[in-house]
Amino acid sequence: MSVYVCSLKTDLPQSMPGGGEYNIVRFPYEQGAESYDKHCMHEQADPLGYEVRDWQRDDRSGLIWPAVDGWATLTALIYWEAGDYTELRDRFVRDPLDLAGGADSTATEHRPPSPGQQFFHKTHEMFVHPGTPVALLAAHNAPKSCRITLAEFKLAIHPD
Repeated sequence: MSVYVCSLKTDLPQSMPGGGEYNIVRFPYEQGAESYDKHCMHEQADPLGYEVRDWQRDDRSGLIWPAVDGWATLTALIYWEAGDYTELRDRFVRDPLDLAGGADSTATEHRPPSPGQQFFHKTHEMFVHPGTPVALLAAHNAPKSCRITLAEFKLAIHPD
């Protein structure tokens, strides 16, 4: 039985607004630099026919569209720049843009910054379905924007 894998990575800094609201972490469509998408789950033209023109500004570039039904392992890595936040947040969300019936968040974590740099890794497992995209969302509670300097988002599906 095959495992369906989509592995996204970006080391281009992206700004996250202050105030604590969650935002989708975005990823480029180019292959290379560790990104892998043999099963076409992170395409510039999504299954609904929408085409992302600028991945850095369009939240749809953060969506992975599962290719099959199955039990999935989601993995994320986030590096934050230093900031005046007292809490960093992240979560996985099914359908964060309400394209398939409504958002459903899971694996939400709120944590204080640690001494030194802010590097966080998380893994979670859940069922996924074609037509319901998943995304990694992040937030911080500083009053002004802070940047994520490196992000990875990986989905490995074990089909039913």
